[in-house]
Amino acid sequence: MEIFEYIPTLFLDFVNPKKRVFWGYLLLTIVLALLWLVCVRRRKLGVALSEIFDRKVFFSASARADYKIFLINRVFTLFVSPLLISQLAVATALFYALHSVEFLQKGLFASSPVALIVGLFTLTIFMVDDYTKFLLHRWMHVWPLLWSIHKVHHSAETMTPITVYRVHPLEGILYAMRSAVAQGVTMAVFLFFFGEAIDLVTVVGVNVLSFVFHVTGSNLRHSHISIRYWAWLEHLLISPAQHQVHHSIARRHHDKNFGVALAVWDWLYGSLHLSEKDQKLTYGLQPDEASASNIVDIYKRPFIDMGKVIMRRINRARRYFSRTPSPSGK
Repeated sequence: MEIFEYIPTLFLDFVNPKKRVFWGYLLLTIVLALLWLVCVRRRKLGVALSEIFDRKVFFSASARADYKIFLINRVFTLFVSPLLISQLAVATALFYALHSVEFLQKGLFASSPVALIVGLFTLTIFMVDDYTKFLLHRWMHVWPLLWSIHKVHHSAETMTPITVYRVHPLEGILYAMRSAVAQGVTMAVFLFFFGEAIDLVTVVGVNVLSFVFHVTGSNLRHSHISIRYWAWLEHLLISPAQHQVHHSIARRHHDKNFGVALAVWDWLYGSLHLSEKDQKLTYGLQPDEASASNIVDIYKRPFIDMGKVIMRRINRARRYFSRTPSPSGK
């Protein structure tokens, strides 16, 4: 296959309903943003449209870097994805491993009503997927080695729906592995206990709960349109404005709102921060932390920073052992 035949595959996410940037979701994002600005913020239609399609946002140096990163990472994904462990491999291995556990009874709940099995599986796989995304995201802020990778995403100084792709390839691999394990384990457990009746409630081939998440403005999380929810709802669901708070450089916003769809995880872990009325946020990182637009630096710096973290740990261990007396007391 000639290299030009690969080009259309780079843009398949825009026609895949399982992806956030599916063209239908993007269209609904525009409609929601327009309704919010006109009906809630009381903007005139022309002003609202100008605000949505703000050239200063979509053609900023940071946004242009996002578009380049999107293409580079798509090429990287084409070659790396086949080498990664799949959810099917995880599910198959665990399914047969469960058979060897004597006290577990295969098909224990297989006689349950099919509607109950399908509904429970749909809810469980959505919850497990969302919770593991929250955990990995939180770890990326807490562990210096992972922060070296993740801060590429936080280096964006303006946000558009394509900013979701502003991730270092190493982060992409970590999230792919997370997905394979989380979904593979859930599938194996349900197959073992509920039998082959398991299925998903879907819309256009997408988990109905994920579909709802996307059609209600998931793309607005990475945007300049700050849509807030009622306070009680922001304890349950992450609003676009809450995720924008997560990207803020303000000290009070650091390490807040790690959730993707559900806010309950942040609520339970004490990292929930409600959106603020008329919030004016600044995004990005310090110049000595990461670049917003230098592509070479964006891809190279995480390796340099990870090396520094590892060397600090090695030097700390050396100092510790050099001060620790030997068992003989010498």
